[in-house]
Amino acid sequence: MNGDESKTPLLPLHDPIHRSQSFNSGIKSVLTLNNFFILLGPLLCTVICLFVKLDGPVTSRNMLAVLTWVFTWWMTEAVPMPVTSMSPLFLFPLFGIAAADDVAHSYMDDVIALVLGSFILALAVEHYNIHRRLALNITLLFCGDPLNPRLLLLGLCATTAFVSMWMHNVAAAMMMMPVATGILQRLPSGPAQPGVVRSFCKAVVLGVIYSAAIGGMSTLTGTGVNLILVGMWKSYFPEAKPISFSTWFFFGFPLALLIFFALWGILCLLYCPREAGRGLSAYLDKAHLKRELDLLGPMAFAEKTILAVFAMLIVLWMTRSITDDIPGWGAIFNGRAGDGTVSVMMATLLFIIPNKKQKGEKLMDWNKCKKLPWNIILLLGAGFAIADGVRSSGLADVLSEALDFLEAAPYLAIAPAVCLVSATITEFTSNNATTTLLVPLLIQIANTMRVHPLLLMIPGAIGAQFAFLLPTGTPSNVVGFSTGHIDIPDMIKTGLPLKIAGTAVLSILMPTLGAFVFGTDKQVNIAKFAYPK
Repeated sequence: MNGDESKTPLLPLHDPIHRSQSFNSGIKSVLTLNNFFILLGPLLCTVICLFVKLDGPVTSRNMLAVLTWVFTWWMTEAVPMPVTSMSPLFLFPLFGIAAADDVAHSYMDDVIALVLGSFILALAVEHYNIHRRLALNITLLFCGDPLNPRLLLLGLCATTAFVSMWMHNVAAAMMMMPVATGILQRLPSGPAQPGVVRSFCKAVVLGVIYSAAIGGMSTLTGTGVNLILVGMWKSYFPEAKPISFSTWFFFGFPLALLIFFALWGILCLLYCPREAGRGLSAYLDKAHLKRELDLLGPMAFAEKTILAVFAMLIVLWMTRSITDDIPGWGAIFNGRAGDGTVSVMMATLLFIIPNKKQKGEKLMDWNKCKKLPWNIILLLGAGFAIADGVRSSGLADVLSEALDFLEAAPYLAIAPAVCLVSATITEFTSNNATTTLLVPLLIQIANTMRVHPLLLMIPGAIGAQFAFLLPTGTPSNVVGFSTGHIDIPDMIKTGLPLKIAGTAVLSILMPTLGAFVFGTDKQVNIAKFAYPK
């Protein structure tokens, strides 16, 4: 050891100035906006527990405090959304709202199984590029010769809505947006972009994101909101007839179809005049679409098999429970099998059937399932847990008084009033969160009004899907906003009349078709609807 090394201290020494700078940087790293939002949740929870007095049991106040904590984290995204969605698992037992086992049960039931199986099938469709092939084929049919921009717009929107019927809205928007922007890339861009081209680009992007939302309304698998509604109906009213896939489709599909044509009409009126074809025909033709389709090659065994499995699943969903006179295949199992049963069963087939590409390789393997959107599954579980907590804690009885103005509404005004309230709230928080918070309150109001609960629950859930005004309203809107083709004024200009049209369609169908499908016009014996504790 030389002399210099012997003088080197074993521990590093810092001068006071350096220590002061390190301390200041440490303080700055702690005092961030994100950390403030993290603390805001438990802080608001504490304030409510200490100072808020509700006309109900202590658990109702605790539930309000926990709700404030969870929704603060959801809205600010201070903590990752999936982690926030798991927070009821520890908050409910700690605040005396529910036992740990009861909360955990909310995170896995038949509705969650339905979502899980559907997502696995959607991943298989995405992996084999089936969605792109279907999109190009359908769009090719609508292109027109010579080019008809309105017809092409209809084709893109219809394809998006169809895809969104069988998978989550966000997944459908993310799948279809590359197809749409791939077509738009053929058009000129930049400052010299003609006005007719710019307007058509806006129409296509707005059409894709709104069609994804509208298509999702027509089936249970299309959006988490419908699943939350069905889950709450089963949880609150276990003795009532459950809402099956086919039951919802008979109401949801006509509703979505009418709103879809309203969307197409609004887009054509605002962005796609009749003379647009002359300005766009120089850039768009069928040859471009055919080249993209040819690059995919012929359909292989794997693609055909996945389509067959998907078609079989849809048939099983539609025929499990048909009518009272024709009970469907579900009667064979005395009602023990649900939509989630067949969803997981058909998804399991993908791990058994070979894909005939490589020896021993199946249509799906678990590595491909690593992309499963567990965040959506956990959010659904949190929604069910919160709904149970709001009911069992007594908070629903307390909060329903805040919406008691609905009790004075005439029968025909109930649907539009509830829809408008829900459609307003959903612009500032997620669709699922709006449904989770609002539907339990609407059940309590229906109980007070002595009307069928679905007369309020369905407009509340559908209205929560009318997030058409702001990019932050739903992740699907963000997908379109990120393309750079649209801005907030475009969304407001299109979304506001679409929201009004959607409310009008729902107001007409709810007391007519809804009464036929769900029996909402019948006298309801509320006592038979059990409120399980």
